[in-house]
Amino acid sequence: MLDKNYVIEHLDEVIERLNTRNGDYSYLRQLPELVNKRNAAIKERDDLKAMRNSASKQIGALMAQKKIEEANELKKKVSESKDKIAADDKLALELDEEIRQMLLKTPNLPDPSLPIGTDDSFNKAVKYWGTPRDFKAEGFEPKSHWDLGLADGDFDFERGVKVAGPRFTFYKGLFARLERSCAAFMLDYHTSHGYTEILPPYMVNTETMTGTGQLPKFKDQAYHVDNQTEGDFWLIPTAEVPVTNYYRGEIINEELPVRFCAYSSCFRAEAGAAGRDTRGIIRQHQFQKVELVTFAKPEDSFNELEHLTREAESILEALGLPYRRVCLSTGDVGFSAAKCFDLEVWLPSYNSYKEISSCSNDTDFQARRMSIRFKRSKDAKPELVHTLNGSGLAVGRTVAAVLENYQNADGSITIPEPLRKYMGCDVIPAPKKD
Repeated sequence: MLDKNYVIEHLDEVIERLNTRNGDYSYLRQLPELVNKRNAAIKERDDLKAMRNSASKQIGALMAQKKIEEANELKKKVSESKDKIAADDKLALELDEEIRQMLLKTPNLPDPSLPIGTDDSFNKAVKYWGTPRDFKAEGFEPKSHWDLGLADGDFDFERGVKVAGPRFTFYKGLFARLERSCAAFMLDYHTSHGYTEILPPYMVNTETMTGTGQLPKFKDQAYHVDNQTEGDFWLIPTAEVPVTNYYRGEIINEELPVRFCAYSSCFRAEAGAAGRDTRGIIRQHQFQKVELVTFAKPEDSFNELEHLTREAESILEALGLPYRRVCLSTGDVGFSAAKCFDLEVWLPSYNSYKEISSCSNDTDFQARRMSIRFKRSKDAKPELVHTLNGSGLAVGRTVAAVLENYQNADGSITIPEPLRKYMGCDVIPAPKKD
């Protein structure tokens, strides 16, 4: 959430910057008037309360002096003020909610360093690592991860559809172990670098989803669980949601930065994704991800963005997977983010790079929604922290990348060295021939 005072003081600049997100944010011009009306209602209410308190004392004195007529006039004035105080209270609350809803639907200000553009075609690749394999030179045509999985039944898409529906998949055998091994390697790697592992709830309440910015704007992208007896829940779209809310409403006592890593299932409705990535495990309604979350001082957050992004990149490098880093444009950057780097891994089946991680600096946008603060010293005034998050990595897409980039001509899969101790083998054997 943006600071309403900052928006009012820099109204033209704020609207101009937000409009580079390929939207129309001119509705913010209503904000100063709404705030003025709200402040006027509160002032009138407080003035009436002060008058009522003063009049109550005067009434007692007038009655003692037998000035009954004057006392009755004041009583009438006090009585009339009650309705006006209640009306002002009601108006102030209504305006507070209108202001809140306006700010809740408004995204974060894009950082000036972002490429300006209306969509992802304006994103800028800023780094490449590794060289994609030349399968042609090796004398064979690489298979897609779904074909590799279908060959021996290690991906069962049909039964996934039968049991749950489209975009659900059963993993079996060594493919299931590969998924588990990738996640274990990622968690061990991040914890060895100072991240504290945390296992979060997979269902959260509405306030939690609102805190990180998923609600109200992205309601149609999430799974809602309306349980009449237990309460109102949402399946998490990412561990960012529960982990960033960990300190909601608190002053962080730990020394900053605080860095968490979390493994979780993620659930996304993928509304609007019809026809996209319909084959394989790239776009699923349920998938696993290792998430990185950082709480930092404001002046350190962009350095922390580089630290977090490098942490995710290091997983790809350790696994020997070619990737590129992309700086998202103003029209593509996420709702809560001021700046975001996407990491895209090379997938031979697409003959292109595919997103495997998004690393974002959300500045104080989420912290203001959640009231997460810190103190620079014991007696200092609390300040909002800056929050950051990124995938370290999306596990299913890592599995797909390993399968495709490490396949052999006979259909076997060489296991990247860091995963071998988790897998208990060096190679996933070629499918058995009929």
